[in-house]
Parts: sequence; structure tokens; C-alpha cells
Amino acid sequence: MKNSIGREIPQYIENYGTPKLYDGPFGNIAEATRRQPVFTCVKPGENKVVESLRDAIVKCGLKDGMTVSFHHHLRNGDKVLNLVMEEIANHGIKNLRVAASSIFPVHSPLVKLIEDGIVSGICANYMSGPVADAVSEGKLKYPAIMHTHGGRARAIESGDLHIDVAFIASPAADCYGNINGVEGPSACGTLGYAVPDAMYADKTVAITDNMVEYPACPIDISQEYVDYIVKVDSIGDPKGIVSGTTQVTKNPIDLKIAKMTAEIIENSGLLKDGFSFQTGAGGTSLAVAAFVKEKMKNQNIKGSFAAGGITRFLVEMLEEGLFKSLFDVQCFDMYSIESYGRNMKHQAMSASMYGNPHNKGAVVNNLDVMILGATEVDTDFNVNVTTSSNGNIMGGSGGHSDTAAGSKLAIVVTKLIKGRLPIIVDSVTTVTTPGETVDIIVTERGVAVNPRRADLLEKLSDTKLPIYTIGELKEMAENISGVPDRLEFEDEIVGVVEYRDGTVIDVIRKVID
Repeated sequence: MKNSIGREIPQYIENYGTPKLYDGPFGNIAEATRRQPVFTCVKPGENKVVESLRDAIVKCGLKDGMTVSFHHHLRNGDKVLNLVMEEIANHGIKNLRVAASSIFPVHSPLVKLIEDGIVSGICANYMSGPVADAVSEGKLKYPAIMHTHGGRARAIESGDLHIDVAFIASPAADCYGNINGVEGPSACGTLGYAVPDAMYADKTVAITDNMVEYPACPIDISQEYVDYIVKVDSIGDPKGIVSGTTQVTKNPIDLKIAKMTAEIIENSGLLKDGFSFQTGAGGTSLAVAAFVKEKMKNQNIKGSFAAGGITRFLVEMLEEGLFKSLFDVQCFDMYSIESYGRNMKHQAMSASMYGNPHNKGAVVNNLDVMILGATEVDTDFNVNVTTSSNGNIMGGSGGHSDTAAGSKLAIVVTKLIKGRLPIIVDSVTTVTTPGETVDIIVTERGVAVNPRRADLLEKLSDTKLPIYTIGELKEMAENISGVPDRLEFEDEIVGVVEYRDGTVIDVIRKVID
């Protein structure tokens, strides 16, 4: 059976059931209910601190077939997932589902646990490295479920993703379970992706390498949601916690793309007082922010807010008075971490507040402009950031789909050719973000406006921007690189791509060797 964008979806998927088909970005928006979480009451004088991970696992009653969750604010420096899963393996528990908001190369020990049947399912918003390769090769017993950042929060709150035990990497924690991310050797800033886990899991365990006196201050996740606290030697490696991708590019091609993008934003009519903005942490995206910053200063524009994963560059724009506030779901560098700890205008938001389509209003709904990347774009403006040119999993939506749906202007910035392959194709390998939520594609050789946005095309028609149809950009790329061979796939499904509302927008199949 086919969903509304023509992707073929099976009527039944193993361990997933009958999928609800994607039917437009707001086709599954109605009244929603939240799952009633289970709480264990704590009496005065009871001690939440336990001596070891093993004790916490036993006290939580973890059994075969349950779901354990982790958050990714420590990124490629995270030690908690590996520590916990090693102890679970030693305890003899099998057939677990790991619901990690993101999985990085540092989590490669999971591959052995997959092969040994200890881990049989994975849910993640993003996945890269050896675990992603293992899933792509069909080593996981059941298809992985790929969420968006907002979609994961929705799934947890609704009960679609039921978490038995949440393990929260906690840079600072007190003896009663108050947690923050701004203190200690593993400081990472905001803990937005961990909030739904802590609030809705049956049991929540804070794992810290930095016990502080009660009460912890500030508090990002409060004691009312935490069952147990475990002290370990280290929860993270600072070298991996801080992202290495937070520098403005110096590449002339990328700068050309960024400059054109800033001109599009200016001519869209959105760059005015009250302007709101989000961009990624990559070099080209930050270059867009640099050009936008220059325009805001020259025109004395005071923006409302910048949002998302926060970098030093956005913090500096806040400090210079270009934005009134920041909404931060994760910090990408030490400067941002320090800013969050000291500046009340640098505000935390949970993953649900950020992008959940089934709450009473997500922050993405108030975004004017969002800058996005792409692995592939097709002639229907569908975007793939989930699978690579070889068909294997190498990423995932994160906030890509959430922000594209919510923002007034969703701009994809990309080179026309990457790795000798054209980025624009007839049909993307995997649909991450539907084309009906993408407004414009910007490449070094020209831009393509989605035909749905005739208003935007009219505004840009009087500029000197090189405007083409998406088909013309595709032909331009193929004239340079040639037409690549299409990948061939087996029937076996290794991943299910959920749109933010819980519908299935695509599936990932195993590539034929």
C-alpha cells in the first residue's frame, strides 16, 4: 500500500504491526492523549542513592523484553549507554529494545549485544557509525524505528513508545535526584531530550560522576521524576561531548551558497523586527547565520528568538542584542554551555516543547526561517538525511522534519554534487522530510523554489538570484557527474521511518550486495 507521497509501505511490519500511513504534514493532527505515568512514592528518610548500576537494574525490576532509554547530550563522548548495557548483559537480560534519542560511533559495543540477542530493537532519532551499519546489514532482530526529535517526545508521552527504565546521564545530581547539565567534568548544557524520558518512564535512574549537595542548583530535571541515583567514575569524555562542527566555513563554494541564502531570507520579507531563526551547527549553516547577522546589524533589526541546538555564534547574537532570547534543546560547545548556566535569556526547552506536533504548541510553530541540510533531494522536494549514497543508515531526521513543518520558510542548503554524485535525483532513497514542507533548495549553481510557494517565487523574481526549476538543477548536476546507478534492495525491512505525527513516511530496506 502507498502513502500520500507514493512510498510503498507494507501492510504489516514485524514487531511494529499495521502502520498508519503518512497523509500530509498535518493529516494526523487532532486531539491527543498523554499516557498516565506510573510513580513509586518515596517516604521521608528513604535513600535514593544506590551503590552500583547492578543494584539499580535489580531495583528497577528490569526483565527480558523491556525497553530502556538514553539521551544523547553527551554525543560521541557518552559513556553511560555502554556502561549500562554492559551491566545489563552481565545480568543475563535479553531481547531488550534500546530507545536512545541518538546513537553515535562511540556506542559500537551495541553491535556485539545485537549479535548476541541482548538487544533486539532500537528506536532513535539519529544513528551513525558501527551500530547504523549493523542495522543496515540486517543484524538487528526487528526493524529499527527512526523518529524525529518532536516525534520521539510525542511517542513517549502518548505511550506509543513505552519506556520501562530511563537511564539519564547527569553531569550533576544531588542525593534526591535533582539534575542539571551545567556543572561537573561532563557538563553538556541543557538536557531537553531527556525530559520526556524522565517524566514518563516507569523507572528513572540518574547516573552521575558529580554528586553535589542537596539541592542542586539549577535544576533541569527534578527529583519528583527520579527513582534512583548511581555514582560512577565518569559519564562522558569532554572531547566527544563538544561538537567539532561549530565553525563558520571558509570554503568559497559554501560561502556562495550561504550568501545567496541570506539574500533569499532578506527578500522573503521575514527579516524584520521579531524575526525568529534556527540553523544547524555545520559550517555552511553557520555561514548563513553570519550573513544574516550582518544584515540584521546593518538594518537595526531586533529578532525575537533563535532556537534548536545552540552554538557560540547564536549566543553571541543574543549577547549583541540581535535576539531577545534563545530556546535551547542542546548545547553544541562550551561557550553555549557556560551561557546557559549564567544567562536567564538563554532558556532550556524540552524535546516536546521544541517539536511535538501533538501538544498545545511547539516552538517550531513560531519559527520564521529554518536552514536545513540534505543528503539527497528529489524533484518533488522530498529530502533524505537518513541514508547515504550506498543505501545504509547514516543519520536521521533529528529536528529536520519538525522544523520544516513548523517554520514559515524552510531552506535546504547543499552543494549540487557531493562525492561525485548529484544531490538532486528523481526519487530519494529514503524520505526523511516530505517535499510539501520544503520551500526552497539553494546550491552553488542556482536555487529552486517549490511550486507550492508561488508567493516566494514572485518575491525573488526581481532579484539577481539564479532561479531554476528543480528539474533544471537536476539536469545541470547530471551533465557534470552523470546519472548514478540506482541501488537495488532486498524485501527485508531494516528500518521504519516515522513522521513526527507517528505515521510511516517510508521504510528502509536492506541493500543487495
